[in-house]
Amino acid sequence: MAKVGAQRAADITGISKSTIQRAMKSGKLSFSRNDNGHRVIDVSELERVYGLKADVTPEGKPVEKDAAPKQENVVQQEMQKASTMIEMERMKMRIYMLEQQLETAHAQIDDLKEQRDQWQKQASQVLITSEYSQRQAEELKEKIRKREERARALRERREHEGLGEKMQKMRPHNQNSGSFVDNTRSYVDLAEEARAAQLSERGGLMTGFLKRIRGAA
Repeated sequence: MAKVGAQRAADITGISKSTIQRAMKSGKLSFSRNDNGHRVIDVSELERVYGLKADVTPEGKPVEKDAAPKQENVVQQEMQKASTMIEMERMKMRIYMLEQQLETAHAQIDDLKEQRDQWQKQASQVLITSEYSQRQAEELKEKIRKREERARALRERREHEGLGEKMQKMRPHNQNSGSFVDNTRSYVDLAEEARAAQLSERGGLMTGFLKRIRGAA
């Protein structure tokens, strides 16, 4: 049977090297020395005390596996690599899409900031225009009020001047009012006399007409 050192004994049994060394020191595991004076253990002794791993022969050599399992392992490894690569590509694509979305979001944010600045500028202009328009309206109202006051003062002055002229014109008329009354009275008397004459004339004609009728009878 083959003989192995402490490290190889640990490999084929699955026991730690320190445990193998303690077993040799305590006598639990028999050993011998090689030409170099190193302690070596017979594989059969290791198999008796600890048992060998499934992939190790009684001679302490690795068990050779069939070609088919090796090929299957290779295929599995390649499939695992392919799956890993696909997952990596998928992650790269997802990262790229997220970066694109992030760039779009940044562009939208910049656009919103620009629109906000424009709105603030327009609001400021509207406020300034409103204040200017209000000031203009107040100035126009003040001008209209002053113009109305001037027009009212001018109208009152003209009315006052017209009243003075009328008073001056009425003074000579008041002085001649007595003669005017007398003339009016004479006109009335003449009218009454003319009316009485007409009535008298009509009465005479009527009397003559009656006399004629009586004479004919």
